[in-house]
Amino acid sequence: MFINAYTVNKICLCYIINMFTGLIEETGKILKADKESNSLYLTVQCDKVLDGLKIGDSVAINGACQTVTQILPNGFKVFASCETLSVTTFNDLKAGDIVNLERTLRLCDRLDGHMVSGHIDGVATVQNIEKDGQTTIFTFECNNTLAFQIVKKGSVAINGVSLTVADIINNSFKIAVIPHSLTNTNLKYLKINDRVNLETDIISKYVEKYLLSNDNNNNIATTIDMNLLERNGFL
Repeated sequence: MFINAYTVNKICLCYIINMFTGLIEETGKILKADKESNSLYLTVQCDKVLDGLKIGDSVAINGACQTVTQILPNGFKVFASCETLSVTTFNDLKAGDIVNLERTLRLCDRLDGHMVSGHIDGVATVQNIEKDGQTTIFTFECNNTLAFQIVKKGSVAINGVSLTVADIINNSFKIAVIPHSLTNTNLKYLKINDRVNLETDIISKYVEKYLLSNDNNNNIATTIDMNLLERNGFL
C-alpha cells in the first residue's frame, strides 16, 4: 500500500483554497494587544499587506492565520480566539512587538516557499543561535509530537517563515537562515529561550495519519517505524 500522486494532489488542492507560502511580505508592528475573556484583540500597523485587503480576508500573523475584522488607515484589526491563544505565542504579544505578515496565496501566484496552512501546531523554543559566515544557524526545541513530524531537509514554518530543516536530533532541529530571510523577517530579533510559532509540513501530517489509521484498523501498530514503512511500500 502506498500514497500515490493522485492522493498527494488532492491534499494540495484542499489547501490551495486558503493557504500561504511562508514568504513574508512585510513586518508589521503591534499597536494594541487587548485581552478579554481568554481571547485577544490585535491592532497591527502595516503598509504593503493593506493593498486590496478587505474585512473577512485572512492574514498570517507570525504564521497564524487570522481573519481581518476591521481595516484602518495604517493597519488592520483581528480577533484571536482561545484556540489560537492555546497553541501560539500570541499570549506573549504586546504593543511595539514586530510580527511577520503574509496575505493568502492567489491561484495565479508562484509557490516559491512551501504549503503553509496558517494553522499553528505548537510552540518551539530557541535553544541556540550561532553564525557560520553570513548564515545564521538557529537551534529550536519542540515537543515529541511535533518533532515526529519534522525531517531533515523537510520544510517547517517558524513564525510563518518557510524554512528548510538542516538537521534534527531528538526534539531539537536546526535551521540555516540566509541574510535575506533574516533581514526581512522578525527572526533577526530572536534570542535564546524565545518562543516561536511552529507549523510542521502539512504533507507529513497526512502521511502520518494515513499510515497510523491503516495499521490501527488492522491492530498492528500505533507508531511509525521502519517495519511499518516497509509494510506500506515505502522501503
